[in-house]
Amino acid sequence: MQVSITNTATRYGWAMIVLHWLIGVIFIGQFVLGFVMMRIENQRMSFELIQLHKSFGFLLLGLVILRVAWRLGNATPPLPASVGTLERKTAPLAHFALYAFQVALPLSGWALVSVSTLEIPTMPFNQFVMPNLPLTESDAAEGFWTAAHWYLAYAGIALVALHIAAALRHHFLLRDSVLERMITPSSDGE
Repeated sequence: MQVSITNTATRYGWAMIVLHWLIGVIFIGQFVLGFVMMRIENQRMSFELIQLHKSFGFLLLGLVILRVAWRLGNATPPLPASVGTLERKTAPLAHFALYAFQVALPLSGWALVSVSTLEIPTMPFNQFVMPNLPLTESDAAEGFWTAAHWYLAYAGIALVALHIAAALRHHFLLRDSVLERMITPSSDGE
């Protein structure tokens, strides 16, 4: 039996699983990196961490767009019969919110560096200069996008924590296959 790249009626394929876990690790890592980089007194180290944060932000944005496209092109396995009506209705909303935050956060960061009066170029992983968004530079705009990015980050990480708690609840308390199907890929024979 060969592991499938695409989803089946009961499980996710390896493409969705890899994207899920990669995006999850980067998203959580970005929160930690953002928290640390703003608290380091060494300006050189802080600058390097900010550049790394911006690089991973662009990577995250690209991966999330890829994941959304993949999800739109592949059927999602239905929830197990053990999942209640309320959770069946709220799960799609929670997933939509996760996607929205994973797109909004990098975009708000991109807007932040685009309006900054410091005019420091963004070079993802030191490979090329990422053009700024066509926004007007100003201290007021920078303050707005800084606050927006901060609030989105904390709301996003709270949503991720809720997502993790729900997955663990399914696995350890309800003992259903919700988490397992995002760990073990589908097979061509399913």
